[in-house]
Amino acid sequence: MPKVLVVDDERLVADTLCLIFQRSGFDCQAAYSGDEALLRLREYTPELLLCDVTMPGINGLEVASAVASLLPQCCILMLTGHYNNLRKIAEHALQLARPLGIATKPVQPDELLRQAQHILSAA
Repeated sequence: MPKVLVVDDERLVADTLCLIFQRSGFDCQAAYSGDEALLRLREYTPELLLCDVTMPGINGLEVASAVASLLPQCCILMLTGHYNNLRKIAEHALQLARPLGIATKPVQPDELLRQAQHILSAA
């Protein structure tokens, strides 16, 4: 059962995304800030990070960099509702050793799961 860490400062979004993954057979945990995500990584080693970009404090791109460094085998799927973030995500992805996926909010559960499975199977 693949492990997923969902990070979003909107609790309802994070909890809903986690529920979608759990109902599809994933082991999923939610973190509600970049700081909490980095603390959670000490005990929980996910195969997939699903992370919102725009968050107060440590943003999603900083979380992605930390995860890429700490857990190089972890796949990363960035989530954003701000289309102006797409360029920043693409530029940031060039600095990472492995590719990352991008999903835009709102995302349909089937599409999100399809992207997650694709990223995990390509790893």
